[in-house]
Amino acid sequence: MLDFLPENVKEALTHLNVKYVYEIRLRANAPTRINYRGEFLCLTAFGVSDRTEFGIICDAMDIADCIYRAGKYSVYSVEEQIKRGYITAANGERIGLAGEYVFESGQPLTIRNITSVCIRIPHEIIGCGQEIYACCLEDKLTNVLIASPPGLGKTTILRDLARLISEKTRKNVLICDERGEISCGRLGETSDVIKFADKQTAFEAGIRAMRPDVIITDELHTNDCQAIEKAYAAGVNVVASAHFNQIERVKKDFFSLFDYVVILNQEKIGEIAAIYDKEGRRI
Repeated sequence: MLDFLPENVKEALTHLNVKYVYEIRLRANAPTRINYRGEFLCLTAFGVSDRTEFGIICDAMDIADCIYRAGKYSVYSVEEQIKRGYITAANGERIGLAGEYVFESGQPLTIRNITSVCIRIPHEIIGCGQEIYACCLEDKLTNVLIASPPGLGKTTILRDLARLISEKTRKNVLICDERGEISCGRLGETSDVIKFADKQTAFEAGIRAMRPDVIITDELHTNDCQAIEKAYAAGVNVVASAHFNQIERVKKDFFSLFDYVVILNQEKIGEIAAIYDKEGRRI
């Protein structure tokens, strides 16, 4: 994991417990910052510091090389991902890109002169989905939405829920992994994976070809509601995540679609703040 990073960054990370590194931000000619144990700090040659003058500096060439290696030395192999603003590396690390968007006929063609990358590091935490499973899924499969701002553990929980459903129910689990992040860990023997397809395509093809009992996917948007409704019509349950920080902000469309909405704690990664039923009542 993280073999694509600049050498000085990789060397610095050897002084840390990578289990607690959740995010790495490289910005051209600026100190490298990481989310370590839930706190953003500068990465130094020998660990972390809150003093920017000690931070490791990467330039634009370091960032370009990082992207080239993450793309397996072929930008063409990941050009569709680049159009969407990210690359997924070999071990599920999602690399967000910031630079100059190039458009053709009104559609994004590529990103050039990339000056910043945000690397989100996947973690496998066995058991982190147990509370949600026990509350929402143990008696029978239901439709569950996990909501929080980015970076608070939604994908890690979804990965563990896939494993739990597979191991405990032996039902067929389909992972619709649009960004290649959910499937980089243990998913259970009855799980199947469709990667890098939009949800409309993955749901339609997956339901027809794989006959799942439940679909697990991440980062829902309101324009994905039709795909979810089609899954329900086919008798398939959905467990998913979305970016919201309060129950009041969860779109009404989602309340009508999900049996349970789980809100994560904004102060502690992976911790549940509350669970609500589809009527908006806290349980």
